[in-house]
Amino acid sequence: MKLKRVLLKLSGESLMGDKQFGINPKVIAQYSKDIKEVVDMGFEIAIVIGGGNIFRGLQAKDSGVDRVSGDYMGMLATVINGVALQNGLESAGIYTRLVSAIEMKEIAEPYIRRRATRHLEKGRVVIFVAGTGSPYFTTDSAAALRASEINADAVIKGTRVDGIYTADPEKDPNATKYDVLSFDDALHQKLNIMDTTAFTLCQENNVPILVFNMDKPGNLTRLLKGEKIGTVVTN
Repeated sequence: MKLKRVLLKLSGESLMGDKQFGINPKVIAQYSKDIKEVVDMGFEIAIVIGGGNIFRGLQAKDSGVDRVSGDYMGMLATVINGVALQNGLESAGIYTRLVSAIEMKEIAEPYIRRRATRHLEKGRVVIFVAGTGSPYFTTDSAAALRASEINADAVIKGTRVDGIYTADPEKDPNATKYDVLSFDDALHQKLNIMDTTAFTLCQENNVPILVFNMDKPGNLTRLLKGEKIGTVVTN
């Protein structure tokens, strides 16, 4: 699979590292180093980041907040993470643009597809925040949508494990890893790769999903150079 422009999906929880909450500066620094390496190689990188380390919209009902308000709170959490990641990337010497689906001009650019695409062409890392700008959609859905809009070659999903398994490898020692999966097989086996909306959007727009371990330094470079790590989901 030849990759040039990719959308990197990071969970908010990944930014916690070994913390129980919030943002770990060591994780930001490591991610920034890995991303700089691939940008210097000429890859075009867009990023969608979650907000689960700060607030997840689905937590709203447990805290007495209605779902729509909770989802907006979750979107704002992704903006906080995006600002932190932008700071880390720029400290590493990478030109970035923070692009928000909800207008907040003092902090981020509004999302305009052609402008975002032009930033990528100029070698800037584009960080998409605030999800899709609408409640009831996850950041997985935002990643699938933005990847389709910017004509990304793939969605690459950074996780704590090195691919997709038959079961949760952190709970089941007998779980086996897939190297390649079709979208249909993943749906049939109910493998929880992304939420259904995001997964279907990738399938319909023929955007492959690559799942790999982002926490291992150098893995992003290895993946984009074509090494067979992680799991590929494709039509």
